[in-house]
Amino acid sequence: MRNRLPELRHKQGLSQEKLADMLGVSRQTIISIEKGRFDPSLPLAFQIAATFGLRIEDIFTPTEL
Repeated sequence: MRNRLPELRHKQGLSQEKLADMLGVSRQTIISIEKGRFDPSLPLAFQIAATFGLRIEDIFTPTEL
């Protein structure tokens, strides 16, 4: 799954560590999501979307599309 997480995080001036703290996950989880090695659970995806004031589909896109 592709995502806009690095772009959105940078626009907000957030480090991976800060975003991880805000979401209650590890920095490694954020790194893995950003690199596309890990797809977040649906609750985490909703939490990420809410953090940026966006919809899930505004952040995450299936690679098949």
